[in-house]
Parts: sequence; structure tokens; C-alpha cells
Amino acid sequence: MAASDWSLRGPYSLFTKPIEQSHYDPRQYRIIRLENGLTAMLVHDPHTENAAASLDVAVGHLSDPDDMPGLAHFCEHLLFMGTQQFPKENEYSEYLSKNSGASNAYTSSSNTNYHFHVSPTALSGAIERFAGFFHSPLFAPSCTTRELNAVDSEHKKNHQADPWRIFQLNKTLTKPGHPWSKFGTGNRGTLSAAGRELKAKKSPIDDNETKRIDVNGALAVSPVSSRVPSPTPSSRSTSSEAEPDGGTVGRETRRRLVEWWTKEYCASRMNVCVIGRESLDELSDMISRHFSPVLKHREDQLPIINDHPFGPDEMDTLVRVQTIMSFHAVELSFPLAWQSPLWKYKPGQFLSHFLGHEGPGSLHSYLKGKGWITSLNAGPQALGRGFAMIKITMMLTREGFDNYRSVVLSAFKYLSLLRSSEIAPWYQSEVATISRTQFEFAEKREAGAYAVSIAERMSWPVPTEKALSAPVLVSEWEDETGLQEVRDALKDMQIHTGRVVLMAKREEHERVSGELPWQSEKWYGTGYTVERWDSEFSAQAQGPNDNQELHLPSRNEFIPTNLDVEKREITEPQRRPHLIYETHISKVWYKKDDQFWLPKANVVIDIRSPIATDTPRAGVLTRLYSDLVIDSLTEYTYDADLAGLAYNFGTHTLGVSISLSGYNDKLPDLTRRIIGAARNLHVHQDRLEVMKEKLKRQWENFFMSQSYQLSDHYARHILTHGAWTVEEQLPEISGITAEEVKSHSAQLLANVSIQILALGNLYKDQVIALSRDVEDILRSKPLPSIPTDFSLILPEVGCNYVWTAPVPNPNEANSALSYYLHLGQLTDPRQRVVGLLLVQIMSEPAFNALRTKEQLGYVVSCSRWCLLGDSQFGLRIVVQSERRSGYLEGRVEAFLDSMDQKIQQMGAEEFHEFKSGLQQKWKEPAKNLSEEVSRYWSQIDSGYLDFLRGCNDADLLEKVEKQEVLDLFRERAHPQAKKRAKLSIHLQSQKPQVPRVSTEAMKAFETCLQGANIIVDFAAIREELQEANPTVTDFVNAWREVLTEDRVSNADAQNLMEQIPALMQQYPVPGEDGDGLPVGATRIEELKTFKATLQISDPPKPLVMWNDLPMPNL
Repeated sequence: MAASDWSLRGPYSLFTKPIEQSHYDPRQYRIIRLENGLTAMLVHDPHTENAAASLDVAVGHLSDPDDMPGLAHFCEHLLFMGTQQFPKENEYSEYLSKNSGASNAYTSSSNTNYHFHVSPTALSGAIERFAGFFHSPLFAPSCTTRELNAVDSEHKKNHQADPWRIFQLNKTLTKPGHPWSKFGTGNRGTLSAAGRELKAKKSPIDDNETKRIDVNGALAVSPVSSRVPSPTPSSRSTSSEAEPDGGTVGRETRRRLVEWWTKEYCASRMNVCVIGRESLDELSDMISRHFSPVLKHREDQLPIINDHPFGPDEMDTLVRVQTIMSFHAVELSFPLAWQSPLWKYKPGQFLSHFLGHEGPGSLHSYLKGKGWITSLNAGPQALGRGFAMIKITMMLTREGFDNYRSVVLSAFKYLSLLRSSEIAPWYQSEVATISRTQFEFAEKREAGAYAVSIAERMSWPVPTEKALSAPVLVSEWEDETGLQEVRDALKDMQIHTGRVVLMAKREEHERVSGELPWQSEKWYGTGYTVERWDSEFSAQAQGPNDNQELHLPSRNEFIPTNLDVEKREITEPQRRPHLIYETHISKVWYKKDDQFWLPKANVVIDIRSPIATDTPRAGVLTRLYSDLVIDSLTEYTYDADLAGLAYNFGTHTLGVSISLSGYNDKLPDLTRRIIGAARNLHVHQDRLEVMKEKLKRQWENFFMSQSYQLSDHYARHILTHGAWTVEEQLPEISGITAEEVKSHSAQLLANVSIQILALGNLYKDQVIALSRDVEDILRSKPLPSIPTDFSLILPEVGCNYVWTAPVPNPNEANSALSYYLHLGQLTDPRQRVVGLLLVQIMSEPAFNALRTKEQLGYVVSCSRWCLLGDSQFGLRIVVQSERRSGYLEGRVEAFLDSMDQKIQQMGAEEFHEFKSGLQQKWKEPAKNLSEEVSRYWSQIDSGYLDFLRGCNDADLLEKVEKQEVLDLFRERAHPQAKKRAKLSIHLQSQKPQVPRVSTEAMKAFETCLQGANIIVDFAAIREELQEANPTVTDFVNAWREVLTEDRVSNADAQNLMEQIPALMQQYPVPGEDGDGLPVGATRIEELKTFKATLQISDPPKPLVMWNDLPMPNL
């Protein structure tokens, strides 16, 4: 990058070359570099629905100190706990919440990303608060213990998740000394180990717990405490106040974090992207003003690891892995050159085009035909800056698992085919054409996601002017370079350079391979074995391709050739679709694109039938029918998907739906083919057996989902009329035959109601013609009435229902609570608006109280819930925690009790901020066709046709007073509300809890010691134990070391120790004794009986009569 490409503009330098962007992208872009080395991409978008920013720092968990796994992740957590300018720990989240915003962050291997979105008018204030985290964070000592707990809770949340377990196992099985082996998430133990070791050695520790980082990188006293007491204090939150900095060990952990942050977080390693309505000059000044204080203390380049984690011992191996969920899979991994410098031709992406192809002659097609796989994915994986992997991952059938050696051998045969084939340049030309079309006609994305995607790729080694285009565009081969890059990658994709990972439950492995010498992975306890391939198999895998069914793909006929768009001058975009066609069987809604002007369209075809799910067996038949339709179309539709024309064929409670999106050129042809396949499906018994096995496994694995996902599922089921549980449907699968599916599909389509919505670059006549074709192909008869979804309504008489069940996974440590409060009818405008405002006001305080302050668990959320049918809504709070669900409900009710005062004391300005944020959100125009379709379809699907609801609600919100919100809260949400209609789902973990000693029990024990005239340093022992509620083993061992013969006789010591169990029983740990029914609650004994007592919602009817037919000239 030449120095002449930059021009000095006061406090920053401006990149002067034009930034390569799509000709159809109306946004303006600018790149600046501050004097401290921080680089920023500024995006001026006068029509953005949200402002957003993302900062990406080129340091991740691979930079963790060897003795503190998870430090980069812990930094991501503690960094947000206040700044010198805004010391209140939730100031940032509170500001965003009031302005319809939100924030998040993630720690990856080589980068950490922080991002937010907010109402456009609030961008400057958000940037001011955001920037402070990178030049003057407090790393509040008072938050150390809580954020250590948050990291620990996050790890425990993932402990039973197969993707996390297998990911870490692959990292663990790395050549010695390679940083890829690090445990990136970390937990309380790994982050505290260094402090514990130093304490054990009696090493001096810098004990200034009230220190922070100032703008000069020095430690100074924090002027204001960031610690704010919990608004809903419990015995748990009170006890945690004693040592919120974690004592000596916590202070050392924080000291090491500050030391690491000072070394690794440098302005020259940071890239920022900001999107706003402000001009580029205003955005430049904003970024310069707020980010210039970030320190620059390094001149080195970004940390790069030019070494692959596979050594000789890791290659040529088969790794068997025990899974938690029931599935069979195999994954082949090979070393791959770091792909970012190869941005021009992208050889990894090119190879994945062949390896992941699903058309005739592909590896997928061959293995699917054998009945061995249900899916295949292939592609490069960026492991870290400097090294990568390319993988082929296949989900296996049971028969495929039994024949895993043949499956793996087939993959190597296809790789051999690629190495020996003449790869014609037109293959690269197709990939290049598809990428160019994708880049030129990309739909506008949500601002927050777009900012993240730009910021995280700004560190790629590409020409600065190609920061937007290089990650997307692929060039045609101009010389031998591109093909040679592909050949080089293929050389490393052989059995002696790769690793194969075979995944299944232990009993499945041993059924196929007999007893195995299992080992246990360190961090998750995942069972695994490692062995070398035998010489005979290796020889076969290295041989030439002798499978005549494998061949390279043909040309892609779905690449669009007509990309014309008729752009007209319009005064204002139409605000809704129009009903343009209606028959005895169909209604067709249509809107010609009048704001995005892209050669794309979206079509939704909804086919409703009264028999779709009228019994559990019918629901299973409809689902298998849908799966078989998709299965029959795979080879035909794969090229369409590659070329940017996607479809989905799925089931719902009332029938099946088909949605298509992408380039409109060949969309009508694809639609007709899909409808034809649905009407004329040939059900083959062998494919049906594969679909049955896949569905059975999916539903069995449902019970191994995270606890909060299950509690939410049961809450929705209870509040839905006519729904079937997975338990009711699962037994139906095994007995279903091909003849039964064929008969059911004919009945399903015999009498139907069809609704169609078409948006985009299509003409009215095209849509009407397509609609007629759909009717002609289906040959269905009309229904006397349209099937409709109904919800169940809790009685508004102060009801308080609880349903309890065990968490099915016996090794899942987390319980869960889903807590629902009915707020009213979505069809009542004022009730809807006031209720949604109440939810908006409560969401951030709920998170702050229940997660940040009380540390109940990693998963905490407060949001609105719209019930099926979109006529009823309420407020839902969900918590997943190691504490018992009864205790969680008590804490939720304490929070709700506290909200009365918070709303009552809320000032007019703060209330206006909440209203303004919601108004801006509701008035946001759709960003792209898909979002516009989603908005319109929700109204067509529900039957209410209230297309202008967002704007009307925003206008109505202007008239809402705070007293209305308080009245609604007191009437329906407060624990003592007279019209309260409440349902909670308690899922209790079955995993035995490690016995712990509560803070109150520890104090009682200390009182016993004082009564026996035994005087010791109680504070030092509590600090030694580190946790507010230590395990009974740690507690007993700590006191045994203290109660030695020089202080007390053995007999007296024994008598004192024997009092501990009674004290534990008298003073239990909060949250560990919460299995009982909450006071005043009614237990639901049997779901069907209970549901039968609930009122069914009214049938929907249009809230607005549009009277579109006869049709005006569009």
C-alpha cells in the first residue's frame, strides 16, 4: 500500500483511492487511519434503519497465556463493566436499550469482536460509551467474581453440546506446543489457577483492588464505584458482595488481565466499522474524536502463526468420538494454506464447489444412492491467522456408519478423481460469474451484522480499495497461478496428510468395532480413541479412482442470464401488497418491487389442508412427505441454490409451504418443478427408511437440547390449541409405509386452500400465470373454510400455574424456568402498544438484575411472546441455571416486584426515550425483499391483513402515558396483580448437585468456633475457599488444616466438624432447595386435561378491508 494513497486530514489520514463497491449499492464508504494506527471504515447510509458499529481487535484466544486458558474471553466479559467516563457498569447496555439497541461480542481464535446497533439518532452517544472500553476501561474489581462466574456458566452451558465437545477435542489432538490446542472458553478454574498457585507459594500480589486503566495505560484509583446493588437482593446476591473482587486470587486474575490487555490490545491491531446517517465527514470526526485516545504501544504486524497444528502423529489417523446426542457422522480434515492471502482465486472455495456438489456424479449423489448419508458439506475453515483446514463432513445413516470405511474410501476416490482430471477453466469462470452477480446484486443487510462482517475482514491482507470486494469476488484464471493453487491444495488432501473423525454414541462404536481403549478429553470429558489406518486401507485410499459413478459436474443452467430491472420513477413506495387474483381455491397477493430495484423476487405458496396434523400420525406423515419431496429434488435444485435461487419446502401445523427467493430469471420454472414434484411424488421404500431414521434421530435428540429450549417448547405447547408433543409423534414413525405416505399425500392435496404472496422483479401477469399453473398442477378441490391456528388463553383471574418435569439428559447440570405472563390481545391496538412498551422497558433491567447482578446463569432473557395465530401475546422471562427452578421463580418474582417502583419513579425524559426508540423501530422500512416479505406474510398468514400496523402503532405510541404502562403492569404483571394470568415451566436437572456450604452456614460454624473460644482469622479462611458457597469437601478440608492439636483437642475438633451437616441443612445454599411448588401456585398434573380447561382464541378475521378486487392498474 503506497503512502501516496493516503492524505493527511488533521487527526487522521484519508485513503484516497476509490473503494470497490457494487454499482447498485447507494451507500458511501470511506477508510481513515488515526494517528494511533486504528483503521476505520465509515459507511454513510441516509436510509439505514439502525446505526451500528463494530470494533475488531486482532487478538483472540490463541494469544492466551499458557497458564490462563480463557483470558481473552474473560477480557471480553469484564471489559464492558464501566469506563472512566461512564463508571456505572450497565450504562452502555441501558443507553442502548432505551434507544432500541443491543450489543454483543465474541472471542475467536485470532480476533475478538465487539459490536452494537442503536437508533440512528443515538449513534454519537453510543460511540462515546463504546470507545471508552478501548482506552479507559475500569475492569471493575467489584465485577471480577461475577464475570468469572459468567465465563464459568457459559462453559457449563456448552458442556453437553456435541459441537463444542468435538471442536475442543480436535484442538486437543494437536501436535505438542501448538497454540491451536488451547482451551479458548476457559472456566473459573483455569482463570484462577495462576492466582491460586501464587497464593500457595505465598508470593506477594499487588492488592490494590480499586485500580483501573487510564488513558495513559497507568493504574489509577477509580473515581466512582461501578458496583450498583441488585434491585432484587437475595441471600445469594448479598453474600457475593463480601468479596466481589474474588479476594487475593481474584485480584491476581484481574492483575494478569490488565497486564495482558495492556500488552495485546493496541490501536494498530484494531479495525472499526461504523454505519450511520451522518455524513462521512461527521462520521470521520466522530471516530477520530472518540478513538484517538486508544493507545498505540506496538509497531509489530498482526500476530500470525505460520505453522499447521497437524504433525506426523496427527496425520493418517482415525479418531472415534463419543457423542451426547444420537447421530452418526464422519469428517475428513486436511491442512490448507491460509486462504486470506489467496483472495483472488480462492482455491479452497473452488475445491468445496466440487466436494460439496450434490448434482449427478457427485460424491453426495453416489453416497446418497447407496443409502449411506443424509447430508454432505465441504469447505475451508479458517482456524487462525496463518493456517486453515478444509473439511468434508457427512451425516451418516446407520447403514452408512456400519460401512464407514467405504464412505471414507469413496471420499478419497473423489479426491483422486480431482487430482487426475483436467479441470477446465470454465469451472472457475462459473464460480467467478456467480460471485460477481452475488456482489453486484447483494441485498442490504441488517446494519449490525454488516458492520461486523466488514470489521472482522478489514485485517485481511488485501489491497485497501478491495476491502469490500475481495472477500466476495472470485477472479477468473488469468494464468497458471489459479489452477496451481488448486493443485497445491489437492496435494495435501490425502490419507497420509489428513485426519478422519468418526462420531457416534459409545454403544454404536462398540457395536461396530467391539470394545475400544477409550480416553477422556481434558476439558469436556469427551470419550475418544485414536488409531492409525491399516496399510491395506491406506493403499486403497491412495490409489486412482476406480468408481465409474463419480464424475465432475456439468455446466450450471441456473446461472441467471436476464438481470434486467425496469426502474420507474415513484413518489413513494407502496406500503402493502395487493390482492390481484382470487379463485375458489387461491388468493394471490402481489407487490412489484419499487424500492430495491434488484433482479430478484420472493414467492411464498402456502397450501393448507385440514388433515395435515389432525392426528399425531398425520403430522408425522406430512413431515415425511415433505422430507421426501426435498430429497427427490436435491440433484435438480442444487445448481439453482449455487446460482442464487433458493427454495424451502416445509411443514407447519396447517399444511405445507413453499418459499422461493433469489434471481427472478428462472424462478417461475423452478416453482413449477417443485409443485410438480410435490404432486407427483414417487415414494421409494429405501428413501423412506432413510427419512424415517433421520426424523426419528432428530426427535430423539430433541430431548437432549439445552434445558431452556425444552422449557420454552413445553410452554408454547401448553398455550397452543391442537398441537402434538414430540412424545406423541415419535412412536408413530416406525410403522409408516411407502403406501401410507403416498395415500396421505394424495389426501393432503385433494382439498386445499392456497395463499400466494409474490414480491420483487416480477410482473402481475407473470404472477397470475404462475398461480394458475400451481392450481393446474395440483388439481385440488376447494375447502369450505380455511384451516386456522388457535392459541389457548389463560384465565385472567389471578391464576398461577406451574408445570414441572425433569431435564431428560441425566448429565445436564442446568435447570430451566420459562415464565409467561399474558398481557392481552394483539388485535387490540392500544393493549398491544402499551404491552410492547412495557416489555421494552423491562428487558434490560431483567438481564441486569437476574444475570449481571444475581448471576443466576448465562441464559437470561426477557422478551415478548406472540402465541400461535398472532392474536394473543405476553411477556416471557427465561432463565437457565445450576440453581433449582423453584428458586429461579422466586428471583423472577422478586424482580417483578421491584419493577413497580422502577416504573413509578421513571422520569419523563427516560420514558420518552423508550417510546422514541420503539417508534423508530416500528417505522423502520424493510431493508430487503426478504424482510418485506416476512412483514407482509405474517399478516396474510394470520388472516388479519393489518399491513400498516407498524406505522399505526408508532403513531399511537405517541399518545401513551406512563400511567398506562404502570396500570398494565400492576393489573397483569406484578405478582399480586388481580388479572394476572401466569404459567411457568420448571425443568429440573437430574444431575446430583455437589453438596455446598452456604454463607449463612459458614457464619454459623464460625459462631460455634467462637463459642468454643477458638479464635482464628475467619476472613483469611473464607478467602482461601474463594467461593461464597464452597463445596463441603473444600470446606471440611480447609478447617481440618486449621483445627490442629495446638488449637483444639482432636475430640473437640471432631465434635465441631460433626456439626457441619446440621448447619448445612438448617442454612441451605440459596437455589439448591428450590424444588417445591411456589407459594400460591397450582400444579398442572396432566397436560391434556389442563389444556382442555383453557379458552380457545377467536378465529381471525381481517382487521382492514382493502377491497382490492377488481384490481386497479398496477
